[in-house]
This record gives sequence, structure tokens and C-alpha cells, in this order.
Amino acid sequence: MNVSVSLINLTITTYLIFQGLAPSFIGSFSDIHGRRPAYIIAFVIYLGANIGLALQNNFTALMILRCMQSSGSSGTIALGTAVIADLSTRAERGKYIGYAGIGMALGPTLGPVIGGLLDHFLGWRSIFWFLVILSGACFVVILIVFPETCRAVVGNGSVPPASWNRPLWTLFVRTSRFDNEQGTADHSTIQELKKRPNPISALLIATQKEMGLVLLYGSFLYAGYMAVISTLSTELATRFGFNSIEIGLCYLPMGLGSISSRWVVGRLLDWNFRREAHLQGMIIHKNRQQGIEQFDIERARLAITLPLIYMASLCILAYGWVMQYRTSLAGPLVMLFFTGLTTTSAFNTLSTLVVDINYQSAATAAAANNLFRCLMGAGATALASPLIKSIGIGWTATFITGLWVLGSPALWIVYCRGYRWRRELAHKHEKKSKSSSPDLPIPLKK
Repeated sequence: MNVSVSLINLTITTYLIFQGLAPSFIGSFSDIHGRRPAYIIAFVIYLGANIGLALQNNFTALMILRCMQSSGSSGTIALGTAVIADLSTRAERGKYIGYAGIGMALGPTLGPVIGGLLDHFLGWRSIFWFLVILSGACFVVILIVFPETCRAVVGNGSVPPASWNRPLWTLFVRTSRFDNEQGTADHSTIQELKKRPNPISALLIATQKEMGLVLLYGSFLYAGYMAVISTLSTELATRFGFNSIEIGLCYLPMGLGSISSRWVVGRLLDWNFRREAHLQGMIIHKNRQQGIEQFDIERARLAITLPLIYMASLCILAYGWVMQYRTSLAGPLVMLFFTGLTTTSAFNTLSTLVVDINYQSAATAAAANNLFRCLMGAGATALASPLIKSIGIGWTATFITGLWVLGSPALWIVYCRGYRWRRELAHKHEKKSKSSSPDLPIPLKK
């Protein structure tokens, strides 16, 4: 379309803004009405946007459709985290968050490579047709086999879901199993979790002291990560004269580092959970969800997060300066690998903590996490290129490092006081619940 780099960065910024806003609606909806209908809505929006993008010729239309595309795709990230919370216990949640992180890491890794090849040989429209085919295949699989997992809809799995919460394959088999389980169905969980969808509930989560600090720092971390991702292609083209295919290949080390984080952080999180449980006198029951009212989950998770953050700070600092001094290509690529490894590991540990604390509204909590990250990431994307032009990529990386290190005391505060704050908040809610439900008079017998 012959547009400037500034306009291209503007599309990334608006994409990130809607990527942050949309999950607040999808997440709240799914916590009440179920994961399956929320997935269907998200995929329909995403498929429609990709078809429109493949057919349009106007930059304004592209901007609008990109916002729709972002709204559809971003909801699935919050939903994936929520499904993990539905199906896994806290003692083993770390590795499953890591598995989900592989999928999210493959996008930034393989996207530039596949996109570069498609653009080079078939034109840019083929990228969106490829996304239509790929997402359409995933959508068909979800329609046919994906079951409902939301506890507010199916309880512990014994409550028969409504028709739109059932996979299509159940239409062709007898449903007597559900009918037979009605007597032992877990209706108590459904009544406990039943409420109306609230799009601003993601913002309300951030008003809690410990969640506010965790979400704020996570957004700083993501902003620095996006500053690197969004400017990498321009820096490679300027400093090394690479074409779109060569630039796409240079994203692979960062993606491989992100994928490797699954084996690093997943097992570390689960190991440290077991260690802290032993130290705090908590007995872990496999395949059973356990409360954390008497367990310091903040200490168990952040003991892994904080060292990763300091390592990530060193990696991004080194990346900036090896790029600044125009070393051989090996220098930036090696540092991109370790930046991807450490930052993705830190993201996953913070995401796990957010879900642990807000287990009963996991999708809404994931949406809050996504909202803060993407809004801060949008700002970072808009500012990164002008900042690099002004002070250079080395000092830009130094600024990001300073932001991460100087902001880390926020997590140390949660590490030390988060458990106490959570206990105080639970006690406050308990008192409020009792005061709003006074004892009813006992009727006299006739």
C-alpha cells in the first residue's frame, strides 16, 4: 500500500490496544456462560476479519479490520489460560501454563518467517488467506470435540451443560450419562459462581493491592519486550540490509528461547510449589483442587520470577549494545535467544500467579493481565522507534533495563506482604457476606 513505517507502527499500536480491551468482555462472558460459546464468538470475529483483510485495498479499512482481528484473536489467549485453571491443580499448573506458552511463542517466532515467505512469493494478501485456513481448521476442531470446562456451567464435570456448551459429536450419541448423573451433580459450585457478566471486572481486579502491583509490573515487562519485537525488523533492515525472508529468519532465535522456557519455568514452578508446601506444612493431594487460604502462594511463585527478571534485564541490555556497536549478526541473535527465554519465563510465572489468586474468575483475571500488558505494550511500540532514533538502541535498552530493575521492588513487596493482604481481603469479603445475609426468623409451627 506504499505507507510509511510510522503508519505501519500505528497499526501495531491499535492492534495492541484492542488486544488489551477485547478479553475483558470475552473473559467476563466466559466465566459466566462458558468457555465454549466464548471460543465460538472469538473465532467468528477473527475469521470474518481475516477474510475482510484479504479483500480490502484501503488503509483505513485495514486499520479497522486489524482491530477486529485483534479482538477475536486476543480473547482466545485469556480463554486458554482459563481452561488450564479449570482442569489443573495449583501443584501442577506451572507446566501447563508453560505448554500454553509454547503456542503463544510460536506466533511471534514462525509468523515473520511464514509471512515473509508468503509475501515474497504470493503477495501480502496470501498471509490473511493462510490465517483463514489455519484458524478455520482450529475452529472446526473446537466445534466438534472441545467440551465445556467452566465450573460455573458444569461444576466438577457432573452437571449436564446447555446445548451450545456441548461439542457437536454429542449430538450423535446418547446423552443418558448426563441424565443419570443428575442426582449427584455438582450444582452447589454453579450456584456459588453464578453472577452477571461485568466488562469492567478486569479493572476491578486491579484495585486489589497485590494484584495491582503484579499487573503493573507485568505491563512494564511486556512493554520492554514489545519495544524489542516491534523494532527488530527495522533495525535488521537498516544495519544489515536484510530482506523480508532474512528478517523473518532472525526472529527464530527469540522464538526458540521462548519455547525453551516451557522446560525451564514449568518444572521450576511446580518444584518450588511442592517445596514451599512442604515448608509451610501443606499436604499436596494430586488431582484435587486445594485452597490457598492458608498457603503463601505469592512466595512460591515470585521466588522463581524475580531471578528471571534480573537475568532478562542483563540479556536485553547486552542485546541493545551489541546491536549498537554493529557486531557480527551472531551477537544479537544469541542475545535474542536468551531474551526470549528469560522474559517468556517471567511472563509465565506472573500469569500463573494471577490465575492462582483468582481461580474462580480465571478468564477475567487473564483478561486483566492482558489489558495492562497490551496497553503498555501499545505505548512502547509507538515510542520505541522515535526513542531509538533519538538516543540509539543501546541507550534504549539501558532505559528498559533500568525500568525493569527499578520497578522490581513492587514484586518484592508482594513477595513479603501479598499473603497478608490476601488474607485481609478474604476476611473483609467474609464479613461483608455475613452482614448482607442476615439470619431469617424461624417460622412457628402450627
